[in-house]
Amino acid sequence: MKPPASPLTCAADNRWLPCLLGCALAAAIPATAAPIKVGIIGLDAHAVPWTEIIHNPTAAPPVSNLRIAAAVPAPSPDIPFSRDHIEQNTARMRALGVEICSSIDQMLPKVDAVMVLSIDGRPHPRQARAAFAARKPVFIDKPVAASLADIVQIDRDAKAAGTPWFSNSSLRYSAGIAGMTRDPRVGRVLGCDAYGNNVSILPGHPSLFYYGIHGCEILFTIMGPGCRTVSRVHGDAADLAVGTWADGRMGTFRGILRGATAFGATVFGEKGIAPAGKFEGYEPLIAQIATFFATRQPPISLEHTLEIYAFMEAADESLRRGGRPVSIPSVLNEARAPSTPPEPPAQRH
Repeated sequence: MKPPASPLTCAADNRWLPCLLGCALAAAIPATAAPIKVGIIGLDAHAVPWTEIIHNPTAAPPVSNLRIAAAVPAPSPDIPFSRDHIEQNTARMRALGVEICSSIDQMLPKVDAVMVLSIDGRPHPRQARAAFAARKPVFIDKPVAASLADIVQIDRDAKAAGTPWFSNSSLRYSAGIAGMTRDPRVGRVLGCDAYGNNVSILPGHPSLFYYGIHGCEILFTIMGPGCRTVSRVHGDAADLAVGTWADGRMGTFRGILRGATAFGATVFGEKGIAPAGKFEGYEPLIAQIATFFATRQPPISLEHTLEIYAFMEAADESLRRGGRPVSIPSVLNEARAPSTPPEPPAQRH
């Protein structure tokens, strides 16, 4: 396939978006003599496949600018997937040349940056706080935490330490999804029906935070920020969350519970209706992480990330209210409110 004749043509042709993104990211990273040494907290989920991608001899910049130097297993015994995979994943990481540490404090002096990849969002605030205190830039895998309030606290800890962080689903950077905001078949986006698997739910987390994040991230990648309310209904085959944006546009997330599963979307625009692309692997997200570790500039604003998680938490609240719309700003404000310490027990005389 011949490349398009000009950069303008290339920008309008989603087939060439990975090439453009890769060139732009590589150009954004200053040349360094040594790779960025990365530490991983949590070996029960993405640690092995991501390390295999980064350590692959054929990897190109910016991914090849990373090296996974050390890791802490950090299992969650009450999550079966974590309990059942941690030992074999730890052995595989050793085989990939990664030093296994017994604690986060032992790992931090050995690395320049940190990925929090443990499958369980509940310990993420504590895990990230240690990395922030050591002034290491941090990427946090999904789910960021087990509540929106905990995510707000993570950001407060990061700001207090003066340390940058970000979190994204890998679906955001698949070219056929990211490119829908400027797809000539669609024109200006007026609506989006995103879908994805939502069968897997982690204990102690809102029901969309684990796998639902992927479909919700597709929705917000294509629609952009500005969602004001969400309503949710639950059926035998699917969850359906309907968001209304400030400009009147509407978008939905269908969380598939039964039958065939995939991640994708149908996009509605002023010029046409078209399907978005599919998941294209982890490499685009890892390239964004590598650029972030080099530049310390997150690829997405915290406010956008908070809105996506507020959408998911508000969707749970809507379900509890029988499907009534829930205000996303109100959920955000509640999460940002300082917690009230419990009253001391009454003194006995």
